[in-house]
Amino acid sequence: MKTWTVCTFVSFFIFSLICLPVRGADPAGQSDAERLQTLEKAVLHLQQRNAALENEVHQLKAKSEPFAPILSKSEVKATAENDGKTVFTEPSPPPVYAQAAGSEYKLTLGGYIQTNLESGDVSAFEGRFGANALKDRFRLRRARITLTGDFAEQFDFKIEGDFEQSDSAITALRSVNVNTGATTTVTNSNRVEFSGTDIFINWHRYPEADIKVGQFKAPFGLEQLTPDTLIYTIERSLATGALTPERQIGAMLWGKPLANVWPEQKDLVTYYSGIFNGNGRNFNNNDNNEFMYVDRLEILPFKGTLLGQEASLKIGGDYLFSRDDAGTNISPALNLKVNTDGSLTAFTLPGADERHAWSIDAWLKIGPFDLIGEYLDESVDGRTVHGVAPGFADFDPHGWYVQGSYFIIPKKLQAVVKWEGFSPDQLANDGIHSITGGLNYYIHGDNVKAMADYVHTWSDFRQANPQFGDDQFDEVLLRLQVIF
Repeated sequence: MKTWTVCTFVSFFIFSLICLPVRGADPAGQSDAERLQTLEKAVLHLQQRNAALENEVHQLKAKSEPFAPILSKSEVKATAENDGKTVFTEPSPPPVYAQAAGSEYKLTLGGYIQTNLESGDVSAFEGRFGANALKDRFRLRRARITLTGDFAEQFDFKIEGDFEQSDSAITALRSVNVNTGATTTVTNSNRVEFSGTDIFINWHRYPEADIKVGQFKAPFGLEQLTPDTLIYTIERSLATGALTPERQIGAMLWGKPLANVWPEQKDLVTYYSGIFNGNGRNFNNNDNNEFMYVDRLEILPFKGTLLGQEASLKIGGDYLFSRDDAGTNISPALNLKVNTDGSLTAFTLPGADERHAWSIDAWLKIGPFDLIGEYLDESVDGRTVHGVAPGFADFDPHGWYVQGSYFIIPKKLQAVVKWEGFSPDQLANDGIHSITGGLNYYIHGDNVKAMADYVHTWSDFRQANPQFGDDQFDEVLLRLQVIF
């Protein structure tokens, strides 16, 4: 409608000018040439105004539809530039957007990829050596897609899945055909190909008491709870992998009790208290009528300035209790059972058990320097159920690590050293120790990061029993991480 009006006005204006008597000069003293130049300028101005109005109409039409089509080549528009020349331009396409199906006011799609190169005695620090050894490899360590959202009703949610294939299939049982001698790998792994990681709903109406339900990490272990993209070494310590429950299905009450009564110190205390099925992630069926109970308490006694640098000290403690039935894998993240050659595999209970576990941790940060330490301990005691013996001896696995890091180049190049030890407590001298030295280069913060680690591992059992082979192992790990 606006375009038709402008065109009519232009036609009437030109017709009126043509009908004026032609003289050598008008009453204002303009010559014919000057009057013609004035007319050309007026026409040029109207052409520009007409083009601007057409563009405005196009934009208004585009906003009226969720997915407005992009104009084809045949719909290019002619606009006049200041020098009077006509230039053909294509209108800018309207922005494309996704519309949430629910009432979310925030919806975020993201994820990350971590690709490893592992060479030497691959994963020996996890107890994978001897008959359980792995080959040099490129490894798709994690490839995750994440969808998070927030609702105005104080709910948030997260859905995350992983395309990475776990090593748990490698350590599964192997059956041998007695006729042909062929070996077949038999696995009950629930972590191959695409699988769910974090899938939960969280009600955050009161910061003192959030309620989270679904599948997520049980609140046990500082290193385990630190996101995969933020840890300073490529892999977590053996003690963390063997003794923490990792992701479970259940519910948790957590929060900061001082958030409102003492806002300046809201981070002083944070608590977590959860109840879970206790038999790992992606299992909707519980192994029995018992649950796993996990509690964690964090205290931030200091946050301020020390030695002229921003500094903080965080201290944490955890407790776990669970009763499990036969067939439950009690080391879902890594290895716990000691083989006859001193190597480790996943521990699937041959009979019922009762577990008590606890841990303490501390994290000191002073400017570019971080010092982190953690100790974990667990008691696995057999239970006789319906007259059936547990089928294993009680054992008390425990482990620790101390890790220091320093930014050589602020926010760019970081050096890391970690010393760790783990004892499964199933055979005499079955401890495994490692020292890790590494460099992290933050290309674009944690979003684009390159990491390099050298890990030296030694086995106390192999050293005490040389007939089983080497007791010293070395590995080089490289990683490229991209968060999107």
